Amino acid sequence: MRNIIVSTFIFFISIVAFAQQEPQFSQFNRNQYLVNPAAAGTYNFADITLGGRMQWAGFQNAPMTTYLYGSTSLPQKDKARYYPRKRTVGGPIRQPKRDVGQIKHAFGGYLFADQYGAFKQIRLSGTYAIHIPLSRKLNLSFGIDLGFSNRQFLNDRAQTLNVITGIGTDNTYDLYSSSVNDYVMDIGSGLYLYSEDFYFGVSADQLTGDLVHYGLGLVNFDPKIHYRAVAGYNFIMKNDITITPNVLVKYVMYAPISIEGGLQLEFKERLWFAGSYRSSGTIIGMVGYNINRLFKIAYSFDFSTSDMQSYNAGGHELVLGIMLGR
Repeated sequence: MRNIIVSTFIFFISIVAFAQQEPQFSQFNRNQYLVNPAAAGTYNFADITLGGRMQWAGFQNAPMTTYLYGSTSLPQKDKARYYPRKRTVGGPIRQPKRDVGQIKHAFGGYLFADQYGAFKQIRLSGTYAIHIPLSRKLNLSFGIDLGFSNRQFLNDRAQTLNVITGIGTDNTYDLYSSSVNDYVMDIGSGLYLYSEDFYFGVSADQLTGDLVHYGLGLVNFDPKIHYRAVAGYNFIMKNDITITPNVLVKYVMYAPISIEGGLQLEFKERLWFAGSYRSSGTIIGMVGYNINRLFKIAYSFDFSTSDMQSYNAGGHELVLGIMLGR
């Protein structure tokens, strides 16, 4: 009975992962660029981040994602601002604020490798965003990214059961099947409204579907458009404590709407703790620390509350960041 449950679960997560087609990130509140290209260059320094994520730890061929991204904005003279930027030297280490009140041109790029079961995706993308001040304290940005994805089906990681006996492998299928390699052009765009204390953004990814692709086309990966909406607000409390509720809503055709809501607690803009809940039945705990003005680190753990939680060791995500030019 246990084997049947586990086999069913593996089949289910394979379908969900393939339907979702895009990697999942728990620390979206601290890494807005991963969910919206318009968030590139929000801060007035270059942000370079390396991250790794494992879902359903303990399962063979469980989903794993590795990513590297960076974004920055071109330096602007103070006369391009609604008000002069305050310049500080030294002082305590603080979490940087979003830079508002000026027109900015921002650039970014990311590389990620995502593997789930027999499916593998490698994506390289570049981003441009323009930030327009609506007032002294409010900016609106529009971003677009263009990239290519290499999608693969790895036959050596797939096992087919004989349709008659239900056991072993289907030799007929194995005889004619082979690994598939396909290249698809990806276009995404987004809008991002933000101040120092709040943000709201909407974005869409894989807008071209499989309209532009290179390969034999033996397998129809059929990339679907992914829609996202994200929001958060910083409540400044006493004793240098900041509370930030946040939410991420994701939708892709033929899949359930995913909603993730959370709360972040930050101390002296340096050490932070956060918790969130994903509508799929996952509780997430996070912790992060700004080591100094250059380096930051964060870790998150996903715990499933479904009936299958006893069959996996949850999910882990580790993020390392460099903040250049602060």
